[in-house]
Amino acid sequence: MSRLRRRVFECYDYSVVVRSGRRDLLPAGAAVRFARTFAVVLFASSFAAGAADPGKVLRTAFSIAESSFDPVLAYDAASNSVVEEISESMLEYEYLARPVKLAPLTLERLPEVSDRGATYLCRVRKGIFFAADPAFKGKPRELVAADYAYSLKRLLDPALRSPWTWVVEGKLVGGDELQAAAKKTGKLDYDAPIAGLEIIDRYTLRIRLKQPDYTFLYVLAMPASAAVAREVIDAYGNDAGAHPVGTGPYLLKEYKRSSRIVLEANPQFRKFVFDEPAPANKSDAAIARALKGRVLPAIGRIEISVIEEQQPRWLAFLKREVDYLQPFPLGFVGELLDNGKLKPALAAKGIYHELLLRPNTWWAYFNMEDPVVGGYTPEKIALRRAIGMAFNTGEFIRVLFMGRAVPAQGPIPPDIAGYDPDHKTQAQAYDPAAARALLERFGYKDRDGDGYRELPDGKPLVIEQWSSPTSRAREYDELWKKSMDAIGIRMVFKKDKVPELRKMARAGKLQMRQDGWQADYPDAENFMQNLYGPNIGQTNDSRFKLPEFDRLYEESRKLPDSPERTKLYDRMTDLVVAYAPWRLTHHLLEDHVIQPWVIGYKPHPIRSDIWMYLDIDESKRQR
Repeated sequence: MSRLRRRVFECYDYSVVVRSGRRDLLPAGAAVRFARTFAVVLFASSFAAGAADPGKVLRTAFSIAESSFDPVLAYDAASNSVVEEISESMLEYEYLARPVKLAPLTLERLPEVSDRGATYLCRVRKGIFFAADPAFKGKPRELVAADYAYSLKRLLDPALRSPWTWVVEGKLVGGDELQAAAKKTGKLDYDAPIAGLEIIDRYTLRIRLKQPDYTFLYVLAMPASAAVAREVIDAYGNDAGAHPVGTGPYLLKEYKRSSRIVLEANPQFRKFVFDEPAPANKSDAAIARALKGRVLPAIGRIEISVIEEQQPRWLAFLKREVDYLQPFPLGFVGELLDNGKLKPALAAKGIYHELLLRPNTWWAYFNMEDPVVGGYTPEKIALRRAIGMAFNTGEFIRVLFMGRAVPAQGPIPPDIAGYDPDHKTQAQAYDPAAARALLERFGYKDRDGDGYRELPDGKPLVIEQWSSPTSRAREYDELWKKSMDAIGIRMVFKKDKVPELRKMARAGKLQMRQDGWQADYPDAENFMQNLYGPNIGQTNDSRFKLPEFDRLYEESRKLPDSPERTKLYDRMTDLVVAYAPWRLTHHLLEDHVIQPWVIGYKPHPIRSDIWMYLDIDESKRQR
């Protein structure tokens, strides 16, 4: 797809890759640089103009099972990796640009923004077609403006219970009324026009917001806003997530839930020609030069296995059964790196390594509606804060993450808009003695002498923490049990697979669980919305609902990135630390390890995966 004379929306620079030369992270070794440079040289000669090569196969592994391939229901990185390749949003992030940049994907150009950020005029490029599917009854189906209007309305449909409703809820002119009517009748009227989604003509959509939203362009690049065809949803109903049909470079060829996913190049995908400008970074510039003018994608088939345990994933890579690991299994970092550098034996095989600080924050959350750990009264706050003070994040990072993480001081990760490096908190206070004293003060005492405390009313105090049934999760459980035993709190652990845990969390059925958030876009608002009261049942798994926090959040959404807005986020962070709906833990560093035959690999801080831009040197794989 030609993108000549396009306008590009430049975002805040938050990407941190070893090769960028940032002094605050471990330097890359010479072997890594050599492997990377050599891979780029191969890359330049590997691409041939034309359609994807069916003989080229990329093999990878997910560490968690998928949830759905319906854009409005996919809520994890695994699912979104597939969604991004099958269905297309209006905008995308350029592959190589750092700072990250938004660019048109299915639009002729970036939306025309007016009314100080409250109106967006979107012009869909003509001649883009959905992949062939029986739902279209043998006719070609062109992508039009009405498809995006329909897809955005689906986010508001109460019957779907989308975890992404928050990206449009309360924003679109007429959207609240449409949603309210659907809640009353039990069915959303997709044919009802609303002023917030005005179809000007076949290819033009005007989006009107109730007030300026300076982050809304990012929404148009999220997988959740990708176009789906109404005929497909009508044809497959509740099973549409297993029958995705989009306009993207790949289509779903084989699917065995929670086990195996196979994508094949979409034969009807439009001619997509890479024309990004070359970055200043030398190795990235070499990738850009090699890709320049090439028709993408190059790889004809992608085979994905779900391998939840760390050791089997690492062994699959060592046995050359998967082509890259992202992120690398943390329990085996010692077998990958020496002092942050790729081990010489691996580098000698041509394997290469990338380190990325993707904007992310991790925490253990408490269900604020739970009768034991929830609530806003002093004794409930004291219990949560005591639990947090008893947990040793330093040991947690050292033992479970082999040092491949940094402690979190607040919900907002470093190096994105709204982050304040000078704002200091007590989020990482580790003081078991103070935790015990706090529990005593508020009546959590060991009345029967069994070593464990009871509630202030004398009833048993038991904390239930949920986690996945993996060996890594068991290590995490053991650290928590050790911490809780030290202050006399009985903690028990319950298990289920991650997709089920997420469903239970949205329904408010979990008392406590570890979770985290990886940026959908490089702005603090994307993290703070996880604690916004109206997002309960969507992204607010802690079910935190504090009027003061919600007021500050709503005020911050009216402001562009500025010192004034950052101060609001600082105050919101202080409220989170004070009321303790989360025990903040860490920001994770991602190690990526790539086989020598994978060419052009560049991890992206926002995109879930980058398959469209890769190539495979099959002759090198056979050696």
